[in-house]
Amino acid sequence: MSIVLDRPYRFIPPHRGNLWPSLIQKFRMVDHYLRLKEGVHSFECRNLEVFQELLESQKGLLLTPNHCRYADPLAMGWPARLAKTHVYAMASWHLFNKSWLDGFAIRKMGGFSVHRESSDRQSLEAAMQILASAERPLILFPEGTTSRMNDSVKELLDGVSFIARSAARKASKQYGRSVVVLPVAIKYLCKGDARPWISEHACQLEDYLGFKRGKSLRLVARVQRLAEHWLSQMESSVFGSSRSGATSQRRHDLVSEMLGRLDEQLGIQSEDVDFSMRIRQIRSKIIAKRFGDQSNRIGDLKIASKEVIQCQDLMTFDEQYISGESVSDTRLVEALQRMQESCWGKAKLSMPLHAIIRFGGGIAVPDEKAPRSQRDPLLTEIKLQLESMLQKLAQEAGTIDS
Repeated sequence: MSIVLDRPYRFIPPHRGNLWPSLIQKFRMVDHYLRLKEGVHSFECRNLEVFQELLESQKGLLLTPNHCRYADPLAMGWPARLAKTHVYAMASWHLFNKSWLDGFAIRKMGGFSVHRESSDRQSLEAAMQILASAERPLILFPEGTTSRMNDSVKELLDGVSFIARSAARKASKQYGRSVVVLPVAIKYLCKGDARPWISEHACQLEDYLGFKRGKSLRLVARVQRLAEHWLSQMESSVFGSSRSGATSQRRHDLVSEMLGRLDEQLGIQSEDVDFSMRIRQIRSKIIAKRFGDQSNRIGDLKIASKEVIQCQDLMTFDEQYISGESVSDTRLVEALQRMQESCWGKAKLSMPLHAIIRFGGGIAVPDEKAPRSQRDPLLTEIKLQLESMLQKLAQEAGTIDS
């Protein structure tokens, strides 16, 4: 997730009109965009009746999908169209700054901004009001950022629970209604035989990373070798040479070293061992230095922002995702696209995909604060539902023997 350094943050509220989202649905602009820009050519919705029933109940409705691809927010436009409703969605500030057209389209489709590098009270209040008033369903991605690991769910952000519970209290007091969370699993499947695509793009990465093509290897082993070499090259750029040992420990050590150097560069004295918390601190410090002290060189801050994003990418990658006797074709495609993003800044999206959007069961949101001494049961239930649905959907992917 990029850090915006070109301009200070300003809250962008949701567009509340119906004309623009109706036109977008009528002319199927989501379908065209996803096909051209994200390689998603078709879709299906499952258990849509659960969504429709909750819409008719007039309750505040929070949709919490998993987040593995940049296509996810737009993919949620499909069930909205089928259910004949419009939605609101909290979207990272950087998305509004990609281009004028992107910012315009996101807002007209119901998106409003959130500043992840600070406490964005305006965004939180907007989300709570939308839920409490049941104006439209609200989409929040509880993982926060994309992972390119479609079959797994990262730790969920506490802010989702805070918004849901605060909205439930407001809904009860002001409107006499309740709030419901509806987990949504989004699963992408390869359309057709993915092996030629995997082989072609493995060749490109092998050439870029500078080692002999592994055409004699089976595809799974070939992608595993690429992931190992990718990690080695990143180690060499940081430590001066590659390391040995278990890849999970090497990746942990690499992220730890990179974060330590960023702490030192930015003047942060962090004793937190949690990488996610440290990354948040670093991102916030970069923004504070950029817009709080004009003496800081923007070039240095841009390099720091790029490095902290690399840390995020490394932290979320799990080598076990592409290990085993057989691995799904989608997992190999995801692994290659993750490496492409790291090497070239953008993934190759020419592999045609089919999206399955499956709705889980509604979860009534308590109107009291979350317990302090334990993990919030609401977040636990959301994650359990997402993991269960994705585990079943993963079985529909094609497999490739190692």
